[in-house]
Amino acid sequence: MFTQTWKKYLPAIVILIKRSVASEQELSMNHTDFERAAGGRKIKFSFSQLQLNKGKLNTSIQQAPLAKELAIVLQEDAAAFKLISNLELEFSMGRDFVLHIKNNATPLLEQEEAALQEESEPVSENVAE
Repeated sequence: MFTQTWKKYLPAIVILIKRSVASEQELSMNHTDFERAAGGRKIKFSFSQLQLNKGKLNTSIQQAPLAKELAIVLQEDAAAFKLISNLELEFSMGRDFVLHIKNNATPLLEQEEAALQEESEPVSENVAE
């Protein structure tokens, strides 16, 4: 139902996903695009906590069809999937038709520094005497 609408906004969403490494991003969208796609049906046009971890949808959280279709569009587009396959992203959209994109992944540099620090820490063992 909303696949074509999400595909329309996909290029902008991909750019914002790239920028989400630095800070949370927002995309204001036109409400008439979604209302036309709904075909006059009463639909809830908001969702929260759409989580994609390394490109996979977190199925432990019940999602609205609108949110699921966004996840599917991101997973089916080759360029978008390549981008999201290494990230932990969270999407939400309010009634104001503003899509929020939050990157929850620890930046790679920080992960590498943490791994190096763990390796350099002395291991203490309790030895019974």
